Amino acid sequence: MSTAPVTPWYKQFWPWLLLGLLFTSITASSTLAVLAIRSADGMVQEDYYEHGRAINMILAKQQRAAELELAGDLRIDDQTGDITLDLAGDDRPERLILKLLFPTRDDRDQSFTLEHVRDGRYVGQAEERLAYRWYLQLQPDHDTPEWRLNGEATFPLDDTASLAPGGAG
Repeated sequence: MSTAPVTPWYKQFWPWLLLGLLFTSITASSTLAVLAIRSADGMVQEDYYEHGRAINMILAKQQRAAELELAGDLRIDDQTGDITLDLAGDDRPERLILKLLFPTRDDRDQSFTLEHVRDGRYVGQAEERLAYRWYLQLQPDHDTPEWRLNGEATFPLDDTASLAPGGAG
Protein backbone atom coordinates (compact mmCIF):
# COMPACT_ATOMS: atom_id res chain seq x y z
CA MET A 1 0.00 0.00 0.00
CA SER A 2 1.23 3.45 -0.93
CA THR A 3 1.24 6.16 1.64
CA ALA A 4 1.86 9.06 -0.79
CA PRO A 5 -0.27 12.03 0.09
CA VAL A 6 -3.12 12.74 -2.32
CA THR A 7 -3.23 16.37 -3.47
CA PRO A 8 -6.60 18.04 -3.84
CA TRP A 9 -7.99 18.42 -7.38
CA TYR A 10 -7.56 22.20 -7.50
CA LYS A 11 -3.80 21.82 -7.02
CA GLN A 12 -3.42 19.57 -10.06
CA PHE A 13 -2.65 20.67 -13.65
CA TRP A 14 -5.18 18.73 -15.74
CA PRO A 15 -8.46 20.06 -14.30
CA TRP A 16 -7.26 23.65 -14.85
CA LEU A 17 -6.22 22.90 -18.40
CA LEU A 18 -9.64 21.44 -19.23
CA LEU A 19 -11.48 24.32 -17.51
CA GLY A 20 -9.25 26.83 -19.34
CA LEU A 21 -10.15 25.31 -22.71
CA LEU A 22 -13.84 25.35 -21.79
CA PHE A 23 -13.83 29.00 -20.68
CA THR A 24 -11.75 30.06 -23.72
CA SER A 25 -14.25 28.48 -26.10
CA ILE A 26 -17.20 30.05 -24.25
CA THR A 27 -15.55 33.50 -24.39
CA ALA A 28 -14.65 33.20 -28.08
CA SER A 29 -18.07 31.97 -29.14
CA SER A 30 -19.83 34.68 -27.09
CA THR A 31 -17.64 37.35 -28.68
CA LEU A 32 -18.37 36.04 -32.20
CA ALA A 33 -22.11 35.87 -31.44
CA VAL A 34 -22.12 39.52 -30.28
CA LEU A 35 -20.21 40.60 -33.41
CA ALA A 36 -22.59 38.68 -35.67
CA ILE A 37 -25.63 40.28 -34.07
CA ARG A 38 -24.31 43.84 -34.01
CA SER A 39 -22.73 44.04 -37.48
CA ALA A 40 -24.92 44.43 -40.55
CA ASP A 41 -24.69 42.02 -43.43
CA GLY A 42 -24.01 44.35 -46.35
CA MET A 43 -24.52 41.70 -49.01
CA VAL A 44 -28.21 41.15 -48.30
CA GLN A 45 -30.60 43.59 -49.98
CA GLU A 46 -33.87 44.22 -48.25
CA ASP A 47 -35.44 45.67 -51.40
CA TYR A 48 -34.53 42.79 -53.67
CA TYR A 49 -37.84 43.01 -55.55
CA GLU A 50 -37.29 46.68 -56.49
CA HIS A 51 -33.68 45.90 -57.31
CA GLY A 52 -34.81 43.13 -59.67
CA ARG A 53 -37.30 45.46 -61.35
CA ALA A 54 -34.54 48.06 -61.80
CA ILE A 55 -32.37 45.44 -63.50
CA ASN A 56 -35.23 44.64 -65.88
CA MET A 57 -35.59 48.36 -66.70
CA ILE A 58 -31.86 48.59 -67.42
CA LEU A 59 -32.07 45.58 -69.72
CA ALA A 60 -35.03 47.17 -71.52
CA LYS A 61 -33.02 50.37 -72.06
CA GLN A 62 -30.14 48.37 -73.47
CA GLN A 63 -32.52 46.44 -75.74
CA ARG A 64 -33.98 49.73 -77.00
CA ALA A 65 -30.46 51.01 -77.76
CA ALA A 66 -29.81 47.84 -79.76
CA GLU A 67 -33.08 48.34 -81.68
CA LEU A 68 -32.00 51.90 -82.56
CA GLU A 69 -28.58 50.54 -83.63
CA LEU A 70 -26.79 52.98 -81.33
CA ALA A 71 -23.05 52.89 -80.73
CA GLY A 72 -20.56 55.50 -79.64
CA ASP A 73 -16.85 56.26 -79.70
CA LEU A 74 -15.60 58.34 -76.78
CA ARG A 75 -12.40 60.36 -76.58
CA ILE A 76 -11.25 62.40 -73.60
CA ASP A 77 -8.18 64.57 -74.11
CA ASP A 78 -5.83 64.03 -71.18
CA GLN A 79 -4.34 67.53 -71.41
CA THR A 80 -7.38 69.72 -71.97
CA GLY A 81 -10.22 67.57 -70.59
CA ASP A 82 -12.20 67.91 -73.83
CA ILE A 83 -14.79 65.15 -74.17
CA THR A 84 -15.77 64.16 -77.72
CA LEU A 85 -18.36 61.52 -78.50
CA ASP A 86 -19.36 60.28 -81.95
CA LEU A 87 -22.79 58.65 -81.77
CA ALA A 88 -24.03 56.41 -84.58
CA GLY A 89 -27.63 55.27 -84.81
CA ASP A 90 -31.21 56.42 -85.24
CA ASP A 91 -31.69 58.60 -82.14
CA ARG A 92 -29.65 61.77 -81.61
CA PRO A 93 -31.04 63.97 -78.82
CA GLU A 94 -29.74 67.49 -78.22
CA ARG A 95 -28.12 66.57 -74.90
CA LEU A 96 -26.60 63.39 -73.46
CA ILE A 97 -25.51 62.45 -69.96
CA LEU A 98 -22.20 60.61 -69.67
CA LYS A 99 -21.64 58.93 -66.30
CA LEU A 100 -18.24 57.67 -65.22
CA LEU A 101 -18.66 55.11 -62.46
CA PHE A 102 -15.66 54.13 -60.37
CA PRO A 103 -15.72 50.36 -59.77
CA THR A 104 -15.07 50.39 -56.03
CA ARG A 105 -16.05 53.79 -54.62
CA ASP A 106 -19.29 55.54 -55.55
CA ASP A 107 -18.11 58.84 -54.04
CA ARG A 108 -15.73 59.16 -57.02
CA ASP A 109 -18.49 58.82 -59.65
CA GLN A 110 -18.75 61.70 -62.13
CA SER A 111 -21.41 62.93 -64.53
CA PHE A 112 -20.97 65.12 -67.63
CA THR A 113 -23.47 66.80 -69.95
CA LEU A 114 -22.60 66.47 -73.63
CA GLU A 115 -24.08 68.91 -76.15
CA HIS A 116 -24.89 67.97 -79.76
CA VAL A 117 -22.81 70.03 -82.20
CA ARG A 118 -23.30 68.30 -85.58
CA ASP A 119 -23.91 64.96 -87.30
CA GLY A 120 -23.89 62.82 -84.16
CA ARG A 121 -20.91 64.56 -82.55
CA TYR A 122 -21.26 65.61 -78.92
CA VAL A 123 -18.83 67.63 -76.83
CA GLY A 124 -18.33 68.32 -73.16
CA GLN A 125 -15.64 69.23 -70.64
CA ALA A 126 -14.02 67.35 -67.76
CA GLU A 127 -12.75 69.57 -64.94
CA GLU A 128 -9.92 67.30 -63.84
CA ARG A 129 -7.62 64.71 -65.33
CA LEU A 130 -8.98 61.20 -65.22
CA ALA A 131 -6.99 58.16 -64.18
CA TYR A 132 -7.69 54.49 -63.47
CA ARG A 133 -10.43 52.23 -64.76
CA TRP A 134 -14.06 53.43 -65.03
CA TYR A 135 -17.41 52.06 -66.16
CA LEU A 136 -19.16 54.31 -68.70
CA GLN A 137 -22.89 54.92 -69.09
CA LEU A 138 -24.42 57.12 -71.78
CA GLN A 139 -28.09 58.05 -72.03
CA PRO A 140 -30.28 60.94 -73.21
CA ASP A 141 -30.83 63.86 -70.86
CA HIS A 142 -34.51 63.17 -70.17
CA ASP A 143 -36.49 62.47 -67.01
CA THR A 144 -37.04 58.90 -68.19
CA PRO A 145 -34.42 58.02 -70.81
CA GLU A 146 -35.49 55.25 -73.15
CA TRP A 147 -32.04 53.87 -74.01
CA ARG A 148 -28.59 53.45 -72.51
CA LEU A 149 -25.13 52.55 -73.79
CA ASN A 150 -22.40 51.04 -71.62
CA GLY A 151 -18.67 50.74 -71.85
CA GLU A 152 -15.44 50.53 -69.93
CA ALA A 153 -12.24 52.58 -70.17
CA THR A 154 -8.90 53.02 -68.46
CA PHE A 155 -7.69 56.61 -68.38
CA PRO A 156 -5.70 58.26 -69.80
CA LEU A 157 -7.05 56.90 -73.08
CA ASP A 158 -4.60 55.96 -75.81
CA ASP A 159 -7.35 55.75 -78.44
CA THR A 160 -11.15 55.71 -78.11
CA ALA A 161 -13.51 53.92 -75.75
CA SER A 162 -16.44 52.10 -77.30
CA LEU A 163 -19.98 52.42 -75.99
CA ALA A 164 -22.54 49.80 -76.97
CA PRO A 165 -25.82 48.32 -75.70
CA GLY A 166 -25.11 45.88 -72.87
CA GLY A 167 -21.54 45.31 -71.77
CA ALA A 168 -20.03 46.68 -68.56
CA GLY A 169 -21.85 48.76 -65.98
